[in-house]
Amino acid sequence: MRKSALILPILLAFGAAPAAANESSRDSVSLVYESGDETQGGSERTVAAAPPALPRGIAAYGPFRVLDAARAALVDVTDSASPAQFAAMLAAHPGIAMLEMLDCPGTEDDRANLALGRLIHARGIATHVPASGSVRSGGVELFLAGARRTAEDGAEFAVHAWEDEDGREATDYGADAPQNRAYLDYYREMGMTAQRAAAFYAMTNSVPFEQAKWLTAADMRGWAGLN
Repeated sequence: MRKSALILPILLAFGAAPAAANESSRDSVSLVYESGDETQGGSERTVAAAPPALPRGIAAYGPFRVLDAARAALVDVTDSASPAQFAAMLAAHPGIAMLEMLDCPGTEDDRANLALGRLIHARGIATHVPASGSVRSGGVELFLAGARRTAEDGAEFAVHAWEDEDGREATDYGADAPQNRAYLDYYREMGMTAQRAAAFYAMTNSVPFEQAKWLTAADMRGWAGLN
């Protein structure tokens, strides 16, 4: 799948959304989401933007940087190797309890990205976005994986709609089709109610693939109930 324009009227009926976020797209944004199969395997889903200053850390595991004994940072796109890299980091640094999300453009493998999110959640790791942090596209799923989720004012988030390589959209599949359930089930696992998962999923699909809906920390507090 890749991203495309649609609104999910059936899913939206499950629950009202929080106050509307900024729906304007940035001129500098580029979006890519290309599929390797019928659902998520091998897909790429990213939103590019100018990154903030990023730390070197004391050790690197793919897109992850170990900041100290208790904190790691995510500073790049995730891919098929990311779950194993994250597990290796935790094996070498078992005290890590927080993932700081500094520059998170998205993922090159959506199925691996959801597996990574489940690993973060299962290990009880918190996710945090500082004021200068940017979490976009597939990175938002990882933020939602935090056992405790925090975002400082000034943090930004971006979501956008999906479209598969044949031009089909979420509404071209049934609400219980694997293409839709993959996300809805994930959001439920991350702690959303069925109503909130459906409304959040509909919101992410409410702008075209070529654009992005930019959300503030306050917007995400409304959607995800941040700590």
